[in-house]
Amino acid sequence: MRRSRDEAEEDAYIAYLESKLGYRKGGKRNKLNVGDGLDELFDLAESFGPADGGPCEEEENSGPTDSDGEYEEWGGVESEYPSPQVASSSTPVTTDASPTKGKYIPPHLRNAPAPVEDQPSEAQLRLQKQLKGLLNRVSEQNVISILDTIEGIYRDHRRNDVTRTITDFIIRGITDHSSLLDSFVVLYATLVSALHKIIGIEFAAYFVQDTVTSYEKHYATASTQLSHPPSPDAQKPEEEVGKECQNLIILISELYNFQVISCVLVYDLIRVLLSQDVTELNVELLLKILRSSGQQLRHDDPSALKDIIDIVQNKLSAKGETLSSRAQFMIETLTNLKNNKLKRNATQNQGGDAVERMKKLLSGLSKKRHVLAHESLRVSLDDLHSAENKGKWWLVGAAWRGDPLVDQQKEPKPVDNQADSMSESALMKLARQQGMNTDIRRSIFVVLMSSEDYVDACERLSQLNLSEVQQREIVRVLLHCCGNEKSYNPYYTLVGQQLCRVSHSHKITIQFCLWDFLRDLGETTVGGAEVIKNAGAREDFGTSDGTKIATSRLKNVAKAFGWWIAKDSVGLAILKPVDFTILKPPARVFLKELFTQVFIFSQTSKPLLAEGTKNLHTTRNRGSLEEIFPKGSRNETLAMGVVYFLSEAFRKQSKGGRESKVDEFTLWATGVARETLRTGVDVVLDLKQ
Repeated sequence: MRRSRDEAEEDAYIAYLESKLGYRKGGKRNKLNVGDGLDELFDLAESFGPADGGPCEEEENSGPTDSDGEYEEWGGVESEYPSPQVASSSTPVTTDASPTKGKYIPPHLRNAPAPVEDQPSEAQLRLQKQLKGLLNRVSEQNVISILDTIEGIYRDHRRNDVTRTITDFIIRGITDHSSLLDSFVVLYATLVSALHKIIGIEFAAYFVQDTVTSYEKHYATASTQLSHPPSPDAQKPEEEVGKECQNLIILISELYNFQVISCVLVYDLIRVLLSQDVTELNVELLLKILRSSGQQLRHDDPSALKDIIDIVQNKLSAKGETLSSRAQFMIETLTNLKNNKLKRNATQNQGGDAVERMKKLLSGLSKKRHVLAHESLRVSLDDLHSAENKGKWWLVGAAWRGDPLVDQQKEPKPVDNQADSMSESALMKLARQQGMNTDIRRSIFVVLMSSEDYVDACERLSQLNLSEVQQREIVRVLLHCCGNEKSYNPYYTLVGQQLCRVSHSHKITIQFCLWDFLRDLGETTVGGAEVIKNAGAREDFGTSDGTKIATSRLKNVAKAFGWWIAKDSVGLAILKPVDFTILKPPARVFLKELFTQVFIFSQTSKPLLAEGTKNLHTTRNRGSLEEIFPKGSRNETLAMGVVYFLSEAFRKQSKGGRESKVDEFTLWATGVARETLRTGVDVVLDLKQ
């Protein structure tokens, strides 16, 4: 039976729509309509079509056709729901079709364009181009000008975009090269340090975290490659593997040299290296750190350096294998660094001179600009690892989800906790007996009394997390304990010397403590009008009556100040407010003892008094005295006052016996000091004219 005209027109219209949709038999479909959802409809229709070429198919084939005949593929659409008889006569069709491979993607997401957020905007592209050009032109001569330009860019763009772009470019520039000159890394570290001061701590925190993350990633990759035998088709030769993490560890060391980070993070990275096997890569990384920052590490935290050296020695002794030449050189470097026998040119890298020049440039930055960040970041490696979970406590306004009290309770407690608590309670009781009337003073007292040595004491004092005002109590408690000893104990003197090395504020506190002590001796005019006005409000351990100060206390304090002046912990200028012409007897005795100890300690490197006086009859080191007293000649009043006092106080000396050797040496040292001061004053006067 032939099909009606309406059916033929309907079939022709369907064929027309198929051609518009790009559906071609045996050909490719239009890519624009791949994701429109009609493919599933076509496949479903074909799966239900008759498979035996029944009468319907013959009738359709004999009917009128379109010019291209493409509608033949749709012959089964009219039989979308065939009767059971037709289905039974056809070829059996398996119903358990194999599932489609891969994850199902909705049609509207197929061939979808990339999100707009992933594509940088035109403004961001211009920013990247501008910053890349600036970083490529960085040199010692134009660091400040480039800093000015970047500061202006921060004002015109989002801070996060600028910080992220600078960080990415610097890290990429350092890791893309297999080997870099250390001076190249120093320039980038200088720029980062300057931005840390000018832009703020947020920039440094972001940069440090990204740098450490990149270092750990490259270190893990290099360790994996070196642990397996090299393949013939390796992309890099074996000697170039690990160069990226070596360049990054130099960058981290220079950031420490420029006070962007503290020694805490550097020591953490060293401990991670020592926890691994002694490989050539680990040894090379340790040597990079020691050459770049060895002396600074020893200066900032000698106790941690001591622990590191012990770990290295124990690890190598337990290994019991023949060490490579680089490992032996590393051990020698550590030992010399511990004993302070490492030469300056051996500890610094190729950019050592550049480091010194850049330090001067950065130190002058605060004089010309408003500096936002003064202190280095005291973050540890654990802090950086837990930043995503707990937060960034070192950033103001950042969220923090950690609880230090809970963390402390989770830490394993040592077995001898009970004994430690008993000894600490006894020390607390002793502290109250010594007049420690605040919790801060009692804590400092317990640390000083329970430490193993002066290095351990300084380390534990730094862990008290005292504020700048509270740190002033350290020197006051120190001098109180030193004065109350029955005999002179150089332990307190060495603690004070180490504190002066760490912070300049301790030098100022020592100066004020000397003025307070002189006022206690009866010199009420010492210290200036403002200090004298506030003297009555201070809480001190002594009294203002010089007659009540014991002789042993006077001598112990004089020896402590004598050592600090002789070893340049403090200068002779701390005596500037003293009027040497009208001294009272207690102050005269104290200052005479002080200058005697300055003379003696200038001739020895040991703070023990017995060691210093042993060879006085043969020791005549004029140069050490000439290094101490010229600094006092800058102030003419101070210099002439000291000359007058030395002439009067050391005029009469005892004769005979053991004391004669000390007196003979003292007379010689007094003459050298007076001559040096007079010469210095003459030079200063000539320069003024």
